[in-house]
Amino acid sequence: MANMTREYDFDLITIGAGSGGVRASRVAAQYGARVAIVEERYLGGTCVNVGCIPKKLFVYASEFSEAFEDAAGFGWTVAKPGFDWRKLIANKNHEIERLNGVYGKLLTDSGVRIINGRAVVIEPHTVAIGNERLTSRYILVATGGWPTIPEIPGAELAISSNEAFFLERFPSRAIIVGGGYIGVEFAGIFHGLGAKVTLVHRGPLFLRGFDDDLRQALAGEMRKREIELHFNSLVEKIEGNRAGVRVRLSDGASLEADLIMFATGRAPNSHGLGLEQAGVALDAKGAVMVDRYSCSSVPNVYAVGDVTNRRNLTPVAIAEGRAVALQR
Repeated sequence: MANMTREYDFDLITIGAGSGGVRASRVAAQYGARVAIVEERYLGGTCVNVGCIPKKLFVYASEFSEAFEDAAGFGWTVAKPGFDWRKLIANKNHEIERLNGVYGKLLTDSGVRIINGRAVVIEPHTVAIGNERLTSRYILVATGGWPTIPEIPGAELAISSNEAFFLERFPSRAIIVGGGYIGVEFAGIFHGLGAKVTLVHRGPLFLRGFDDDLRQALAGEMRKREIELHFNSLVEKIEGNRAGVRVRLSDGASLEADLIMFATGRAPNSHGLGLEQAGVALDAKGAVMVDRYSCSSVPNVYAVGDVTNRRNLTPVAIAEGRAVALQR
């Protein structure tokens, strides 16, 4: 996507500064294209801000509780450890802010203009950011995905994994809903940091698609650690109470906790971007429909990453972004 014309303000406008959008923008700019990237939240997208990286920091923090217990068996004298949730959050925020700065420098050093705001596609070659109108030969949609919470009574009392990274108080009792790797990981995180954890999953066993021996063994280990597992169960209703929430399950059980977190899936983050009005076809889940070259139904509008709902992985989005940048 080299600089081929002055007919437009830019050769490429990227909507979304996550892994795929950043890679595409940098590569295109390095090959001479005039590039702008528009982001309404934070540089780095899900992985950097509310995904892989902060989750790993939380996992590392949660592992220390067992390490302290094991240390005595190896001759160490360890005083009773204490844990400060707010300090973990503050240190996590500091690291993420550092990474946001790294992404910003990578973009500006490549010659990419960073625009803070919400972009809306109003025509196939025109993007609106507030009152500003910018034109581009190509548009790349790289807005990722967003957690979903089922529409059940009391759903507004629940959080998703996004909010879990910014909780002001650490819950003493937590209910995690969902049997994918995000739900299972957060069950381990909250347990390791000291919460009493219950995991609720609609199927007979979590981590569908993983090795069955692994799934069975993990369920056994979680039960040994007193993580309560409710399989073949759905959350039917959530009510608030003085302690936090009361949750009614389809198997008749009633649970109480300080917090309930849903990890029951993510949806393409395509709502309100003006894509359909501009002629870009979306599927029933809101994913941008693209061909093998990541081109949408509009010839100059491309999409990569989780917003296309293909292989929702950071390395895949990066590879897709680079491939789009090198096409023309």
